[in-house]
Amino acid sequence: MTQEKPTVLIEVKTDMNPKSKMPLTAGKLMLALITATLLFSGTALAQWKPEKPIEFVIMAGQGGGADRLARFIQAIIQKEHFSTQPFIPVNKGGGSGAEALRYLKEKSGDNHILMATLNSYYTTPLQNDIGVDIKEFTPVARLALDTFLLWVNEDSTIKSLPDYIKSVKDAKGNFKMGGTGRNQEDELITKMMEGEFKFELTYIPFSGGGDVAKNLVGGHVDSTVNNPSEASGFYRAKKVRALATFTEQRLPAYKDVPTMRELGHDLVYTMQRSVVGPPGMSKEAEAYYSDVFKKVSESKEWLDYVEKSELDAAYLAGNDLQKFFLKEREEHRKLLISMGAIKP
Repeated sequence: MTQEKPTVLIEVKTDMNPKSKMPLTAGKLMLALITATLLFSGTALAQWKPEKPIEFVIMAGQGGGADRLARFIQAIIQKEHFSTQPFIPVNKGGGSGAEALRYLKEKSGDNHILMATLNSYYTTPLQNDIGVDIKEFTPVARLALDTFLLWVNEDSTIKSLPDYIKSVKDAKGNFKMGGTGRNQEDELITKMMEGEFKFELTYIPFSGGGDVAKNLVGGHVDSTVNNPSEASGFYRAKKVRALATFTEQRLPAYKDVPTMRELGHDLVYTMQRSVVGPPGMSKEAEAYYSDVFKKVSESKEWLDYVEKSELDAAYLAGNDLQKFFLKEREEHRKLLISMGAIKP
């Protein structure tokens, strides 16, 4: 006589039949339990919310492009109620971002801290033994890629790139290039130009892009490679002149300014504008913040800002963003080696 498989009666509540009894074999019961667990986990992931204000660390000083952009994003989040808790901007620009990087690592497992990044996210750990590996941080969102232009004071006799090259060579190393920090984006571009044009510049570091732009207007430096957002106000006021862009194509707001490639020089460089969390941030928190910044990227305020500031809107999150970070770190490693800034 064949023995029947045991059955289990469970109560299942549905909208159509609030209290129906249904028999399940042991295998079906296990499937039901697994499904319930997955549904519960998905619900928990979607329902996580911060319990206190979020510390929004900016790895640069006040007044520069990174600072202004992070505070603009914070304002959008607050205005549109994209987060249930406010974002509190905190500047930690010491050591070309090393202060911010170490601080974020120390906050491992904290779900209430984020950091706005720029390319020093790669270059500072590559050049300094600060005990930080960006692979350990939590990728949250990339909002855009920023661009660079070569600027001189409007009162300068330099009207074109050939004029610029000649003036720098004539100065025999005394031509001053202002930039943000040491061996960060501005100095990397400066070194790229020195290699391409076979001249020497005196690089003067400042704490932020705002200070860089002001010092060009004030005549304390002879040129800069500011982002458009850092110099656009002075450009509109006819205080500075743009000679060339380091972009693939001409920028719509600077349609009369040629690219370096148009002028015969393969010099292209961009800077990522992203947000990361500390090591060990929960998946629930990562999903919540990625959603917050996705909403920012789709907001009218952000899209208007992107157009005005000549940003390349390019949202990324999760594994795709982490792959981008690691690829860019390797590219910057090669660039720093070629400059002699680090050893192979």
